[in-house]
Amino acid sequence: MGKIADRSIYKPRVIDATVKKYLSAFGAVCIEGPKWCGKTWTSSFHSNSEFLIGDPANNFQNRSLAEMSPALVLEGKTPRLLDEWQEVPTIWDAVRYTVDQRADKGQFILTGSSTPKRKGILHSGAGRIGKLRIRTMSLYESGESSGAVSLEALCNGELKGALTGEVDLRDLAYYTVRGGFPGNLNADPENAFLLPQSYLDAVLDDDSQRIDNKKYDTAKMRLLLRSLARNESTTATKAKLLNDIKENGDETIDADTITTYLDVFNRLFLIDNQPPFAANIRSTVRLKQAEKRHFCDPSLACALLKATPERLIGDLNTFGFMFEALVERDLKIYAESFGANLYHYQDYNNKEIDAVIELPDGRWCAFEIKLGANQIDKAAESLTALRDDILKNSGTAPSVLCVICGMSNAAYVRPDGVFVVPITALKN
Repeated sequence: MGKIADRSIYKPRVIDATVKKYLSAFGAVCIEGPKWCGKTWTSSFHSNSEFLIGDPANNFQNRSLAEMSPALVLEGKTPRLLDEWQEVPTIWDAVRYTVDQRADKGQFILTGSSTPKRKGILHSGAGRIGKLRIRTMSLYESGESSGAVSLEALCNGELKGALTGEVDLRDLAYYTVRGGFPGNLNADPENAFLLPQSYLDAVLDDDSQRIDNKKYDTAKMRLLLRSLARNESTTATKAKLLNDIKENGDETIDADTITTYLDVFNRLFLIDNQPPFAANIRSTVRLKQAEKRHFCDPSLACALLKATPERLIGDLNTFGFMFEALVERDLKIYAESFGANLYHYQDYNNKEIDAVIELPDGRWCAFEIKLGANQIDKAAESLTALRDDILKNSGTAPSVLCVICGMSNAAYVRPDGVFVVPITALKN
């Protein structure tokens, strides 16, 4: 049987270098992420043999074999791919045991599109199985960003001014509605919503019903998903979601059910929230601790809101929130490739920063995200004012201030020291 990934047409992913590094450091690597994001292709690209547990052939023969004899399916040339391991959770312990027995690196690659609860798994795999999160494709990976500006270099204060080309607002709307699912990259603008819509149906009607072997109320799950879409890129609390559902429909849902469903969505990698910046910046300013809500891909929020590219252009306020989600997805992908992490900043003085990147050495960089170039001046003023406020309160200021813009045609440094970078020029 041929391998899944055809190397001649494989689109390189930002995570590829990290996969290689983890294979050299751990006995096994577990690559997790949402359905259809390309994790099986990427894992196949890095493997030398593979066993697909979820293959439906011969009445799911592979799953039955894995359940009867987990050790048997581990035999093969290494690294060996075990796709959708969570279908047979005992595979995890079998891999951990085999890694211990062989005492060698890079033996297995496991992939999973959901996280099972610990029942049935005896060992965490700590020290043996390294975990990685893969996301949908960034604009650089899908070919819509030129990659003229490196985020890593930018976070180290390096930016060479350059003209990066004109950007069409219709293109940005299309990238947002289409999203980064590999199977949707060539979708026509008028049909770009179909795959994200189908994705949501598959997750609700199938995956959500199997993750805990429970029958959840899919109608109520859709109510919550629509509320999450209306609150995309905000720090809406559970109480806010509850009120939003009541205001926008006849059906109701209680707070405990919201908590349960959010946990299910999280374990299915359907949501990918942005944590609050909680580093000790030695400031007297108190920081809020609410997560910023995101789907794993902005196309899902657009599909739930029935937002076509034309409708986004006609509603620039909504477009702004969806564009922010797109940019923060990309920033997270790029930042994690060099060991950095993405956060957001909110304090009790009502000051906010859209995105914060904390570097491994503790330095941090502040980013405002704006769709239009006419918003750059205001965003830069906000960043410099907040930096000065942090310094005034004896805090550690961000080492870099930057505005990520949709409609800018150049990357440059402003006289006030704030960087300006178009999202269509950014890479890791």
